[in-house]
Amino acid sequence: MDAEILEQETGRRQDGGAKRRQIMDGARTVFLSAGFDGASMNDIARAAGVSKGTLYAYFTSKDELFEAIIRAEYAQSAERLCTFRREGDPRTMLTDFGVRLMRRMAEPSHMSLARVVIAAVEKFPNVGRTFYEAGPLFGATRLAAELRALEAAGALKLPDPERAAWHFVDLCLSYVYKRLLFGVVESLSPGEIEDAVESGVEVFFRAYGA
Repeated sequence: MDAEILEQETGRRQDGGAKRRQIMDGARTVFLSAGFDGASMNDIARAAGVSKGTLYAYFTSKDELFEAIIRAEYAQSAERLCTFRREGDPRTMLTDFGVRLMRRMAEPSHMSLARVVIAAVEKFPNVGRTFYEAGPLFGATRLAAELRALEAAGALKLPDPERAAWHFVDLCLSYVYKRLLFGVVESLSPGEIEDAVESGVEVFFRAYGA
């Protein structure tokens, strides 16, 4: 009997997880097409194929739903992106990280989400904080830990590892990311990404190399 109850409970959790993903998928489509301000819970329920009552059973507000999408977006790629490959010398490791970071940030889905957040943040600052904590802050914190390890190995000299991590990311983004963010260009080629990162790594080691 206990096994039957456990199996039923597991099934309910799985069904609940599937329904939650269904809602988030529908909401993501609406947010990216209408923007945060233009999206309504009615539109989201319709796009997700659920009743409004079901929608509110999972998410109490549009803000909560959007924050969940942001966190899920970054959770899917955080482990892959922030797993540092330690083969080769420090320059190779940081170049590899920088290229993977830039490729991720240049993905159309990420760019669209970033633009929605920028448009919403003035009225809904919590949306911006969620985006910052789940993405840029998480990545910089993980990178700072790796930079400390490189300093301990004698490859870097870092007065402030956290600030150095932010410097590294900004150097990799260079001007190419802003051109993409603001629609000056539609996409970045692999060569443009690699050139930006390699230049950033060169400047970084001139500043922090031991």
